[in-house]
Amino acid sequence: MHKKSIVILDFGSQYNQLIARRIREMGVYAEIVPYFVELDKIKAMEPAGIILSGGPSSVYAEEAPTVSPEIYDLGIPVLGICYGMQLTTQLFGGKVESAGKKEFGKAELALDSLNNLLFDEVPNNSQAWMSHGDHVTTLAEGFSQIAHTDSCIAAMAHETKAIYGVQFHPEVTHSVYGTQILRNFVFKIAKAEQNWSMGNYIEATIKDIKEKVGDKKVILALSGGVDSSVAAVLIHKAIGDQLNCFFVDTGLMRKDEAKKVMSTYGEHFKMNIECVNAEERFLTKLNGVSDPEQKRKIIGHEFIEIFNEEASKFRDASFLAQGTIYPDVIESQSIKGPSATIKSHHNVGGLPEDMKFELLEPLRELFKDEVRKVGRELGIPNHMIDRHPF
Repeated sequence: MHKKSIVILDFGSQYNQLIARRIREMGVYAEIVPYFVELDKIKAMEPAGIILSGGPSSVYAEEAPTVSPEIYDLGIPVLGICYGMQLTTQLFGGKVESAGKKEFGKAELALDSLNNLLFDEVPNNSQAWMSHGDHVTTLAEGFSQIAHTDSCIAAMAHETKAIYGVQFHPEVTHSVYGTQILRNFVFKIAKAEQNWSMGNYIEATIKDIKEKVGDKKVILALSGGVDSSVAAVLIHKAIGDQLNCFFVDTGLMRKDEAKKVMSTYGEHFKMNIECVNAEERFLTKLNGVSDPEQKRKIIGHEFIEIFNEEASKFRDASFLAQGTIYPDVIESQSIKGPSATIKSHHNVGGLPEDMKFELLEPLRELFKDEVRKVGRELGIPNHMIDRHPF
């Protein structure tokens, strides 16, 4: 964790990743952790600020997700968004009730306090985006209303501590001054440090890979997609010929895909890369199958078979590298309910238990747009970086 960054506690909002991305775009590292993470762990991260995300629950429901009230006593500024504002209100003794009907969509945000840091440089009567079924009906003691809409208390601030709540979602583009509000929290209230850039990331990651791998060998199944390609080039930059890649030509790819991958990564980047021509194997297995789901399973199964055959050739390799990225990590940190979709491990799902590889995932902190930036900085041609998944 990067010190002086922002920690986002995940209560299951569909917009969580957007909050983190907005903040990272400001040059500040933001990390999403489950809402039930221990207080000591949060303290150890030494964040500049804490954001409590939105979420689908009602704070007054039984077993509603909550946090330790001590989080407000760490001396670290807190911003509650939607559910986060309601939870803060409830923990401080205020009242949250059902709004009768769910409010979803644009609302006009009227400011009640023109000198509040959270709304610095935000004009009165701007558009905000609402998505909630409950609202705060009585503010907790020590809090005052700093903005409202026609139907609710839209923002609150504690009178002596740096604790804020907004009922709307500043992270979505429909909240016209949302980014400014987040900037105000990140820089003027939390005083976070701008130490997150892809250049710094590449430098630090190359150093980490060198330290972790030492003189051992790494294997990577290169698909030619953005994530595995960027991971391969980054690892190759760190350890050169200790990396062995193989590319499985399934015969199901774009025209000349195999040639392009081999020339870009083999010739241009001088990587050790072997092309496994498996077109016949795949097409034979798929012969006569028309159900898409069944096709997908056959392809996945065959890929794993080939992967195991290839991997077993590298008896002396200690690491298996993968292009896991941050959304994969977030989605697999299951929170009972929140971020409801959990996908089975994406890349080489179904690896045998007895494979003695340690995982190397140099992109696991990055969002897709950040992966593309890293790829560009590493000199991967645009036609490989900007391509759509196939």
